[in-house]
Amino acid sequence: QVQLVESGGGLVQAGGSLRLACATSGRTLLMVHMSWYRQAPGKEREFVASVRGSRAYYGDSVKGRFTISRENTENTVYLQMNNLKPDDSAVYYCAAGTTLDPTQYWGQGTQVTVSL
Repeated sequence: QVQLVESGGGLVQAGGSLRLACATSGRTLLMVHMSWYRQAPGKEREFVASVRGSRAYYGDSVKGRFTISRENTENTVYLQMNNLKPDDSAVYYCAAGTTLDPTQYWGQGTQVTVSL
């Protein structure tokens, strides 16, 4: 089993920044994929970013503004979010998984609210 705990969400004004953290524990050695997704009320869950080894991938809506990073010594994945917009408001979820199932495990989510 793998446990994921997100933190760092909150309320921020448009143009501001937040850094989300996803702390992992348990059998994390095989968790080569680490991802962030988000879901706003009434919308489907949306891919935000993922990291596998040294390669990072981003959703089109966050490219150039968000950065995902993984600190293996801390078993933590971060999502640095800059130049936030009201449309970025959502619950942000961390996911971890193997090559065969990249989103096998999910955290409980952390709320991000961006005001005008």
